[in-house]
Formats: sequence, C-alpha cells, structure tokens
Amino acid sequence: SDRHLQFVPTNLHSQRMEVSSADVITVGAPADHHQAFRHGGLKRLLAKHRCALPFETRASSLQFIIFPGECQVILLITNVLGGFSPVVCFLRSSFSGCLSVFPCQTEQFVHELKDELIKSALLAAHKFCPAHCNNSRHGNVTTGNGTLRGRSSTNQERPPSPGQQQGDRCDEEYDEEEWDRTWANVAKSLSCIIAMADRLRGRDEASSSSSSSSSSSSSSSSSSSSWQEELLPLVVTLRDCVREAVAKVRTAMTFMVLQGAAAATVTQGPVQLVQRRHAVFSQALSAVVCGFVLKLIGCLDDADFLQQLHTVGVLAEFEGLLSTYGDELGMLEDMEVGVADLSSVAFTVTEAKSDKPDDLLPTLSGDWGSLVVEVPLPHDTFALLPWELREEHLIRLHPVLFNIGINQQQSLAERFGDSSQQERLNQQSVERLKVFCSSLSDGLPQLGESHTVLKVLHEEHHTVETRKRKNVEVLWLAAKICRRLNGIRLTSCKSAKDRTAMSVTLEQCVLLRDRHTLSPQHFSRALNCMRREGCRLENVQKNVGSRKFAFSGTDRQTGRQTDRQAGRQAGRQTGRQADR
Repeated sequence: SDRHLQFVPTNLHSQRMEVSSADVITVGAPADHHQAFRHGGLKRLLAKHRCALPFETRASSLQFIIFPGECQVILLITNVLGGFSPVVCFLRSSFSGCLSVFPCQTEQFVHELKDELIKSALLAAHKFCPAHCNNSRHGNVTTGNGTLRGRSSTNQERPPSPGQQQGDRCDEEYDEEEWDRTWANVAKSLSCIIAMADRLRGRDEASSSSSSSSSSSSSSSSSSSSWQEELLPLVVTLRDCVREAVAKVRTAMTFMVLQGAAAATVTQGPVQLVQRRHAVFSQALSAVVCGFVLKLIGCLDDADFLQQLHTVGVLAEFEGLLSTYGDELGMLEDMEVGVADLSSVAFTVTEAKSDKPDDLLPTLSGDWGSLVVEVPLPHDTFALLPWELREEHLIRLHPVLFNIGINQQQSLAERFGDSSQQERLNQQSVERLKVFCSSLSDGLPQLGESHTVLKVLHEEHHTVETRKRKNVEVLWLAAKICRRLNGIRLTSCKSAKDRTAMSVTLEQCVLLRDRHTLSPQHFSRALNCMRREGCRLENVQKNVGSRKFAFSGTDRQTGRQTDRQAGRQAGRQTGRQADR
C-alpha cells in the first residue's frame, strides 16, 4: 500500500517445472492498494464517472480523439506556421536578402496548410465553434495583381431569420473550397511578389547598363526605394493572407487538442482515477512481459508457435482467485480493467546490442492505447527466429481473465452478496476465447489439435453457464485451453501466496498426471509434497516469515475436498483411458 510502490506488481514470481517445461507466472492481483477500495475498483469508478457527466459532454468529447502520433504532427504544423510570420515581416525591410530563400519557405508553409489533419480539425471546429465559423465566412481572394477582392454575394452568409439563434448558423454544411481558397491566397501572393521582383530586377539591369558610372550611386538608391514602393503592398497582402491562415489553423488545432484531452478525461476520469488505472496497468503489464519473455525463449524450436506469433499473436490467460466480497471485489474490478487495457499492447522482438544484462531488458515505447514492448534477444537466439519476426513485426496480445472465488469470503458473497460481476466476467472471457480460437484456426489451418480445443472450449462455455458455486472447473478448463494454444498462464489471488500456491501446485500435479504418467494413487502424495517442501512454501516464508499457509479450518477442509475431488477425477479419467 506504499504510494511510491503502487506501480510495482505484488509478489511477481515465475515457477518452471523442469520435467515438463511448463511455466506458471504468479502475481498478486493488479490493483491499487494505496488508494484502497472504499468506493470500489476501477470498473465501478469508471462507470460512476461516466454516468455523472452530462450526455452532451460525453457524446461531443468522444467524437474527436487525437490518435497516436497526431500530437507531434500538430506541434510540427504549429511551429512551421508560427515561424513563417516573422519571415514575412523581415521581408518588408530586406527584399534582396530574403527573396532567394523565401519561395522555399513559402512552399513548405503551403504544403503544411494542405495537410488532411488541418481539414479535419477545421471541420470539427466548424461544427462546435460558432464564432470561428462566422468569422471564417468573410475571407478574401487574391487577384492576379496581388490585391484582395471581396467574395461574391453567393458566398456571403445569409442573415439569420428572426427566430434563428446566432449559433444556429453553424448547422450549414462545411465549405471545403473556402479553406482551399485560404491557402491558395498565400501561394498566389507569393507568385505576385516573385513576378514583380523579376520585373523590377529586369528594369534595374536595363537602366544600369544605360546609365553612366557617375550616377550609379544615386541610381542604386532610387532603385532600392522603388523596390520598396512597388513590393510593399504585395508583401502586406501576403502578410494578411498568412495571418488569416495561421489564425484559422491555430484555432482549429487548439480545438482538436482540447477535444482529445477532453475525450481522454471522459474515458479515464479525473487525476486520481487516471493514476489508479495506470498503476493497475503497470502491474499487469510487468507480469505479462515476464510471461512473454519466458514463453518466447522456451518455444524457439516450436515452428507452430512462432508462426502463430506472426499471424495471430499470443494469448494471455489470467486466472483470478479473488472473492466477490469486500475489498477483494474492488481488487477484481481493478484487475478486470487492467487486463482489458492490455489488449492495446503489442510486442516486437529485436536483436540486442550486446549480451550485457542491461541490453537484454525489455523497453516500452508509444502512447497510451498503442504501447509497444520491445524484447531484445542475443544474436545467436535472434537468428533462430523466422524472418517475419526479425523484421520487428508487431505481435498482438490477447488477454482474458477468468475468476472463481474459493475462500470463505466467497461463501459469504454467494449467500448474502452478489457474484454477478464474476459471472459476467467469465462469460465475456469465453467469448474472447472463441474469437481468438476462430482467428487462430483461420491463420493456422495446420493446427493439429483444433478439434480438441474447440471441444474443450464448448465444455468451458457450458461450465460457465452452469453457474455452480465455487466452480473451479472453469479455471481448469481455461488453463487447459491456454496450454493447448501456446498461451501465457498467469495465476493471481490477493497477494499470490496462499490460494495461488494451492492452484499452482494442483496444476503442476495435473500436468504430471496428464503428460508424465503420474499414477492416481500417488496424486495426493505428490500434491502434498509440493505444498510442504516446494518453492511455493518458500515463497510464503519470504512474505510472512513463517513456513505455513494462512488458511483457516474451513479453508483447509475446502482444500482437502478439492484435493480429493481432483484425485477422484484423475482416477476416473485414468480408468476410462484403461477401459478404452
């Protein structure tokens, strides 16, 4: 609950069973323990914040979202436009020094004005800024000799009817040609200046060749004053055109940026809510990066897995053991949003500069909503990857979360509380699994176990719909599907100690039974041995300073019942296999 550690995942461990090379990542539920859960978790807080806003605010602000990279474009355009006005002013005092480089700068200026982002910003400002719309209707057009003429009466704004409000004029359609004329004025003004300068230069050359050497100084002085007299009106016209264009663009761009900021505020909420969301996301991201790196290194010789990374991405299955009662309900709400936010994360694999530990650390880049985790590999390891992954191809992440509360608090929730959030969450995760399996079968038709996976997925859907109390079969089936689909397995409870230890050791014994012929009569013995002597107990000792799990009598009884149920199920399955 330390404020300075709220972004750090709780008790993050990876445990590998060497006989099977099966990795399990365990981590405390991604949640903001510092802000606590008096008012619930992220899911509830975000819903309250959005409901508290007026409908108009939610609707209008979410229509204009600044996409990643557009902020840099807006900044670049603003800098280019803002830096051009002083150049025009300097041109008034030093014509000969500026005319050599001035056309190039003007061309860049006009090019930025034609950017599609500016047009979309002007359209947005036209709809929501009455003053900006009305003022932009009174622009001028440059004539061939550099002077400005007013727009024809057909383009003038009609006076509003007596019952019409001033802001209603913005309901008219946006005139794209009006903006085209605005930036075209700048180009036409420049053409007039260059043409006039060429005429003046030719006239001066002709007069200088015919004049005598004695009158050359006075001729030069009169020529300079003549240039200023002839070019000054055109430069003033250019300055006015530039100022009009810059004013429109700055207004529209400012509106666009503010709308993007408002949309982000509506989406994420006030500062404390944003900080909470980022803290939870940071914890979930740390855990999934750990799992991805271990999975990638452990499956370098698996051609199907590497092709799956390229075509579809990787599945990350979070297993939650949180109850839907009290503070843990808030933790589950935090975890749900944090896992969902991981869907905007992508991985890319690069070649490390050296084999030094610092050069092998993953790095994070991008903006919120489009983050990329760069995973560097040593040269020899990187060479084993297919060329598609070596070309820094983005690997999509598909996160799902299944949760079943198993402690005595869940018993209270099911008797006196509400477990609807858990049911809704599991149903949504099943649907996401179906989408992932569908894309996987389309991208990898040679997947040998596709029929088996779909069968288990159908069984998982049926189990979730059953809504049985403490239905841990939901978690077992989800873990089985994740293993079949080369996914990343992550198990969480409140602090990843006691309940997580029970789950991980049970899963490891199931793997020994299914993959390495552990006999049913030795199942419970192996399970108890892992829980008494394995590294999970050492993990607990590191956290609480005692070599024991923090379970009450009710929990121990529930654990023994779960163990006996798993042993009986293992015996029945082995017997059916023997009969077949």
